[in-house]
Amino acid sequence: MNHTDGTGSHAVPTGNTYDKYATTNPIEQRMMRGFFGALDRFLDRSSSEPPARILEIGVGEGIVTSRMIERFPGASVTGLDLPDQDLVAEWRERDLRCVFGDATTLPFADATFDLVVAVEVFEHLPDTQAALGELARVCSGHLLASVPFEPIWRIGNMARGRYVRDLGNTPGHVNHWTNRGFRRLVASRFDVVDAANPMPWTMLLARPRR
Repeated sequence: MNHTDGTGSHAVPTGNTYDKYATTNPIEQRMMRGFFGALDRFLDRSSSEPPARILEIGVGEGIVTSRMIERFPGASVTGLDLPDQDLVAEWRERDLRCVFGDATTLPFADATFDLVVAVEVFEHLPDTQAALGELARVCSGHLLASVPFEPIWRIGNMARGRYVRDLGNTPGHVNHWTNRGFRRLVASRFDVVDAANPMPWTMLLARPRR
């Protein structure tokens, strides 16, 4: 799947179209349980009170967005992704409030959101520092972010016979981090307050540095 970059000038690969959330593979189901367990723990830690304003970057079809709406029914949840008309139908079906946009130029005022979520996003971004700066700018509370843990992610792809010609690299992944590497990246703009490693991901909870 491809997205335009927002200007219509070229296409940007969005990554793996394999639906890991709906997998029937028992090993992958166990992985996803670990992922969602860490996600739910961090969501609960993100505020002493339920967050009132949530932004999710790279919302995709809205699986995580819908989960947050169920968890925080009183919150205003906004999703953002690159322009792709195919996503609009998914958002409408899930009754999500989402907009098209770019993580490096967010169309929101400073400190708008109590919680900013970027799940499986940073591996796709050519300019991670610009995106981090924007997320820190609009975030008044916590950032919850996750990326594939490398090289374990690629090894897992190879073991399943996926993307063998690309040595297991998922299409659209332009960045690759170890646990420590991703922590260093986030810590360049945020104070990391918690970390989890639900295999094969790295997940961080952080506060913007003011």
